[in-house]
Amino acid sequence: MENSSEKRFIPVTSIASGKLQSASADVHYFTVQIVNVCFIGVPGEGNDWVLIDAGMPRSKEKVAEEAEALFGKNNPPKAILLTHGHFDHVGALRELAEEWQVEVYAHERELPFLTGADDYPEPDPTVDGGLLAKSAAIYPNEGIDLGARVHPLPMDGSVPHLADWKWFHTPGHTQGHVSFFRESDRMLIAGDAFVTVKQESLYKVVTQKKEISGPPRYLTTNWEAARSSVELLQRLQPNIAVTGHGKSMAGKELTEGLQMLVKEFAAIAVPEHGRYLNKQKDQ
Repeated sequence: MENSSEKRFIPVTSIASGKLQSASADVHYFTVQIVNVCFIGVPGEGNDWVLIDAGMPRSKEKVAEEAEALFGKNNPPKAILLTHGHFDHVGALRELAEEWQVEVYAHERELPFLTGADDYPEPDPTVDGGLLAKSAAIYPNEGIDLGARVHPLPMDGSVPHLADWKWFHTPGHTQGHVSFFRESDRMLIAGDAFVTVKQESLYKVVTQKKEISGPPRYLTTNWEAARSSVELLQRLQPNIAVTGHGKSMAGKELTEGLQMLVKEFAAIAVPEHGRYLNKQKDQ
């Protein structure tokens, strides 16, 4: 069943929108307005690949066209993996999954929001941080219904169709948020556990000013869990990170940025006020 939020245009974009960028030979990310989707696979006609996250509402054609340019016509992904199910990560999900006839995988605690059973908490426009935070009331919080097409990620941490990757539960931004990590090159797909642009600031989002920040404040409901998730990811010592918002980051810049975020999490990430600030949930 179609959800009206899947067709809603969100009037914000960045200078990176429509650009494909490479984090490695087999990890590319494509910016849809203000959010990244990831293509995992070596580009080439007929090569196997998977999609991580599915962009903003009304972005199905753009994502599908980019996939075809990378992997050839009539070559759907082996699966679609989700870091979480917020509107800007599942905007084209239902349409893409149906067109490609592929399965979707997410953490089991995210499934209520992907099967029509529940809606996310409402965005919080009272948090400090900038114009995008103040505009949060317009962002959809409705869940979507993928029916039997969505499945829980394997409990052993393995990732379907990506044998050399593991997933890690990184809640805080949502109950079932996950990040994906590959040990061989220390590649991290962080989702919104942390981001590389100050997502609350319209100016910084539009210009894509690079800086490590915590999860988007206006949609984060458990700050203690968010802190623990950042600490977990920092312990993995990633060498390259692609986040849900902003440009990829690598090497010393990433290492020092994550160290600073862990050390100064309260000052960098946590808002001074907001409806979820003191309301910790069992995540």
